[in-house]
Amino acid sequence: MHQFLRSVGFSKLTKADLEKLFEYIIKCPTAHKVATDSEGNEFAEISKEFGDFFGITVRGIYRENDMFEVEYYFPYLCGKTISTKEYADVEKHAEKESYAGICDEIRIGVTLIFYLQNVVDYLSMKKCKGLKNSAEGIILGGLSTEGKILLAVNKAERQMQNIRKEGTDRNYLIAAARDGDEEAIESLTLEDIDMYSLLSRRITHEDILSIVDSYFMPYGVESDHYSILGEIMDYSVMQNQITKENIYTLDLICNDMIFSVCINETDLFGEPAVGRRFKGVIWMQGSIKYRD
Repeated sequence: MHQFLRSVGFSKLTKADLEKLFEYIIKCPTAHKVATDSEGNEFAEISKEFGDFFGITVRGIYRENDMFEVEYYFPYLCGKTISTKEYADVEKHAEKESYAGICDEIRIGVTLIFYLQNVVDYLSMKKCKGLKNSAEGIILGGLSTEGKILLAVNKAERQMQNIRKEGTDRNYLIAAARDGDEEAIESLTLEDIDMYSLLSRRITHEDILSIVDSYFMPYGVESDHYSILGEIMDYSVMQNQITKENIYTLDLICNDMIFSVCINETDLFGEPAVGRRFKGVIWMQGSIKYRD
């Protein structure tokens, strides 16, 4: 059973239930897309929503008798807005026809790796050989099986303006450093030394989560799993149409990057509210938005 099925409201699913669910998804899909895969097969992506923006996708191939053969499945959450406009390279996983997106996103400080949701769109665009020029951005969504709500860090408006300005200046420096600008590299090094010195002094008498109000870090051995801390911009509670389990969908801003996360109500500790923060581990997914 997939670890993140509970994130979309299937926490008590058995293997027999899963087989029946596959039949239902294939019979009554919300979306059905087909393309030619890397081995020349007719590859299909069949999705069924069980609430607003979340559901399950099954992928497989059509045999000569037009019978659909399920190869694998995954739960998903579709994001609501473009999270980054950086170009993403796409790499195929070794064991099956699934793909990972890889993106150098300056704002989060690490290479962003996400599980690609719209494989059929990618295969179709790849066939047209227009990937880079046709991509408008990446829409991210994460699934979580453990999380907690933290209070907001109180900041004056002037502090917020200074933080935004410093963040913008730092992004320019990082971009210049990536292009080999030695002055930018030196400035970033000195800035990091000053930051380390400041944190060393503050940590002796302050809680770490009152100093660090946002972070985005790789987690565990899976390349697309992250430990995050982000501010809640909006949230909603929805029910899975079949199981009636309550699901929280949280719109977060984390290191100036906006994306959505969904989590089962039973896995979330605390009461979400706009301005509070979500801390947890997520499986990052994403779809590359292509121009029509």
